[in-house]
Amino acid sequence: MQKLKTLAVVVAAGAFTLGGCATKGFVRAQVGAVDSKVQATQSQVDTQQGTLKDHDARLGALDKNTREALERAEAAGKLAEGKFLYSMVLSDDSVKFPVDRAELSPEAKTRLMDFVQKLKGDNKNVYLEIQGHTDATGPKALNTRLGEERAEAVRLFMNQQGVALNRMSTISYGDQAPVASNKSHTGRAQNRRVVVIVLA
Repeated sequence: MQKLKTLAVVVAAGAFTLGGCATKGFVRAQVGAVDSKVQATQSQVDTQQGTLKDHDARLGALDKNTREALERAEAAGKLAEGKFLYSMVLSDDSVKFPVDRAELSPEAKTRLMDFVQKLKGDNKNVYLEIQGHTDATGPKALNTRLGEERAEAVRLFMNQQGVALNRMSTISYGDQAPVASNKSHTGRAQNRRVVVIVLA
């Protein structure tokens, strides 16, 4: 009888040990699966962080107005890759915007026609932001309106040359983003400009 009791205790202990091993094995398998998922997720996070760092570095290399244009276009879902390609500046010292008016001069039209030909030659699905700027002469409200009118004149002319309207937007900075001092005639001429930002 004593032997039977001892045997029962040994069998029970063995069963408990085997059950413990099975439970530990199951836990290890579950932990391993979770670890694999965590590592895969971490890898995805690392990739996304790398992409964001590249994006931030690219933005950091651009001037403030170009960065803002890129951010606006991305926010509006206008870009496939969120990439700055190049820009063109029509400044008053080269294309002679009339004072307080938005009409394009023959020089400006020639530059824009060449620019449109380049766009067509590149054959890319690009998005254009056309920025209007003025010098600091006159009230801010007038400068904001004038900047918008000049940008819109460029947009409409480019549309007449075959650029789709839905690929272009305009914004006026008025006199808020000078590139030169407004204290000199030369500086004011540089500030009176339209900038076309080309994004892909």
